Formats: sequence, structure tokens, C-alpha cells
Amino acid sequence: MSGAITRLRQLLGKARTPARANAKIPDSQRIYAIGDVHGRADLLQRMHRLILRDAASHAGPHRVQIVYLGDYIDRGLDSKAVIDLLLNPLDGFDCVHLKGNHEDTLLLYLDDYKKGMRWFPIGGDATIMSYGVRVPGGMSPSDREAHMWSEFRDRLPPEHLEFLSGLKVIHRVGDYTFVHAGVRPGTPIDEQDPHDLFWIRKPFLDCKDDFGTIVVHGHSTAHEPEIRNNRIGIDTAAYATNVLTCLVLEGETQRFLTTDAILT
Repeated sequence: MSGAITRLRQLLGKARTPARANAKIPDSQRIYAIGDVHGRADLLQRMHRLILRDAASHAGPHRVQIVYLGDYIDRGLDSKAVIDLLLNPLDGFDCVHLKGNHEDTLLLYLDDYKKGMRWFPIGGDATIMSYGVRVPGGMSPSDREAHMWSEFRDRLPPEHLEFLSGLKVIHRVGDYTFVHAGVRPGTPIDEQDPHDLFWIRKPFLDCKDDFGTIVVHGHSTAHEPEIRNNRIGIDTAAYATNVLTCLVLEGETQRFLTTDAILT
């Protein structure tokens, strides 16, 4: 990770020319966009402290907004604690919470326990365990799956279910569009299929066309923020690397905050 750390040092706190020339958000706003958290409540708390510190040091007549790009759950050990944090927003900040493919899969699982066969291999088992569900012994596989599903439904607080069910799929500010995974090339932004917004990878990542907006996304991991002419990716695999990344947009500039211990 030494190369990534060096690169993040260069990016941290420095204003940059936008990926697309003259792209901007309204002068009255500042946006903090946070990448995939994946059950790392400790890193989310650290990022919140960094944002509070940054906002205090860049005071101005701004409407300050935090955009969370989804995938709050799975893989890391504290998904429940992450949702608890998101339900208690930072004072003075508008918050936008987008849905990721992992939240979408959780909601599908709640409707049908057989969907756990798809959810658990991508980290859903860590999420249900964070709510206190344990794998019972002495049961057949089908009975065990049904029991865990029922127990998770009982243990999931109503306010958590309401939060997960109310997540947005897309958010637009100025010349930027925020989604979890990306957009389908050739499809107008306001006609995108939510499934693509949650899951798309290669067609979006490989596309060099102008989407008419800069797409800020997570979902596809990289060692450092990916800055392209048409997109900015900020999923730095926080659950495994301890590096949670936040893109800060103000006017025509971009800068980054990161939870890397050396930099904080």
C-alpha cells in the first residue's frame, strides 16, 4: 500500500482541477462524498471527525452536504453500528444516503430467505451476526437457513428497516451525479435502470464517453481514487485496507480526505 499512501498524501487537502474542465457545484455549496463503508463503523467515525475538522477550517456561507454512496453493510464486523451512526447525522450537515448493491440484496433477503444464498457469500453473514444472529447447531441446512432468516427479521430494528427501505438511488448536484456503482453508457441519466446504478462495472468503467455529468461512484475498488474525464471512483476497499475515502467538492475544485492513520 506504500504507493497508494504516497498518492493519497499528494491528493489530501489539495484543490484539483475537475476531471471535466469547468465542472462545478453551486458556489453556495460544499459536498463531502463518502465511499463504501462495509461495516467499518470505526472508520466512519474517524471520517466524521475529519469532516468536522475540515468544515471548521474551511468555514464559509455554504450549504454543507454529506453524500454517502452506499454499501454501508457486509464484510466488516459492525454493520449494525454503521446504520446506528447514519441514523444520527452530524449537526449542521444535510445528508443524502444512496443505496448500494449490498443494501439492495439485504432487502431482497428479507422477502425470501433463499436469497441468502446470494447475500451471504458477499458478506451478508457478517451483517446478520452484527445484529446478534448466530448459526444454530443441530438443524438441517434448510431449517437452519429459515431460523436465521426469522431471527434476523426479529432483530432488525424498525428504524433500520425504514432507513434501508428509504435509500435514494441517485443524487445530482451541479455538474456531478452521485450513484453507487455507475451508469449505463448510452442511456440518459434520468432513464437509468436502478439495477445498473447498484451493480454495473465493466461497461461503465471502460467507457470514455462524456456522460454529460461527472459520475461519482463507489462499488469498484481501487488502491486510490480513480479520476477520469467522466467519473471519479472512491471505493478504496475500506473494510480491508483501513482507508475510507471522501471526495470534497467546492466550486470547481476537488480534494480528498482519507482515514489512513499516517494522514490523520
